[in-house]
Amino acid sequence: MASTHLDPPPPAQAPPNTRKSTSTGRAGDKIFLGLSRGSGILLLVIMASIAAFLAYRASIAISKDEGNFLTTFDWNPAGNPPVFGIAVLLFGTVVSSIVAMVIAVPIAVGIALFISHYAPRKLAAPIAYLVDLLAAVPSIVYGIWGALFLVPYLEGLNLWLDAFFGWTYIFEKTEIGVARSLFTVGVLLAIMILPIVTSVSREVFLQVPKMNEEAALALGATRWEVIRMSVLPFGRSGVISASMLGLGRALGETMAVATVLSPSFVISLHLLNPGGGTFAQNIAAKFDEANELGRDALIASGLVLFILTLLVNGAARLIIARRKEYSGANA
Repeated sequence: MASTHLDPPPPAQAPPNTRKSTSTGRAGDKIFLGLSRGSGILLLVIMASIAAFLAYRASIAISKDEGNFLTTFDWNPAGNPPVFGIAVLLFGTVVSSIVAMVIAVPIAVGIALFISHYAPRKLAAPIAYLVDLLAAVPSIVYGIWGALFLVPYLEGLNLWLDAFFGWTYIFEKTEIGVARSLFTVGVLLAIMILPIVTSVSREVFLQVPKMNEEAALALGATRWEVIRMSVLPFGRSGVISASMLGLGRALGETMAVATVLSPSFVISLHLLNPGGGTFAQNIAAKFDEANELGRDALIASGLVLFILTLLVNGAARLIIARRKEYSGANA
């Protein structure tokens, strides 16, 4: 009987030395953690420094104000006595931003839905690129275009709104003049925030699970029913957050508003009448000619705009946090 020859098993290999790589990885993690934490702390320090500076200079101005800073309709810090307030500026900033949101958000959502669910792929990419390119246009270019093109051509629209919707009081034109009004500013701001709202909304709509859309189609839903039942409910929080981001830019826009608006310290609910004012426009227009108290007064108005912008961004963050898909909880 022949004996079988069995080869000896190969010698056991020593496990690779992973101690060095592990220690290097831990050191890298510690460095990255330190840099990330330091960046976050630095950002908080910068924000706190800005807030402290604005609050300090604002307290100096408000202490010398002979009027009510919140309700006065005048801006004369160089007077004797100095009287100034933010009532007109707050009204103009909020109203022009609301007009911009009412115009821009529906159009932006429609463009985002067309790009993400209706347009062919060869057409969707150029349209998306063109919309995103609008965000790169400088504010002063928008302002020059608005002053030279938008203002003259909106006069006809103002007359039409006055003729057919003047009964609403808001669109009643009671003063003769060019269309340098809060409504014109709102239209210009709507064009400026359109790419922001469109871009974010488009990305949110593209994140809708395909299984949800395919399930709706399998049940016999039309394309619009798929969008209404699957896409819009999923992207509601994202659209609201995108709108908040656009609102943040509309609140702080400076040069475009200063170029288009005809400033006056009068509050009027007739949005088509020339006049009004915003925080950013007033700061840009009066900073160079202001004395020391006038600059402190402008800084005080900037503090109000700073707080308003923080509230808007904070609200957007809270809305995002309600949906784990956008809050990073699943990352």
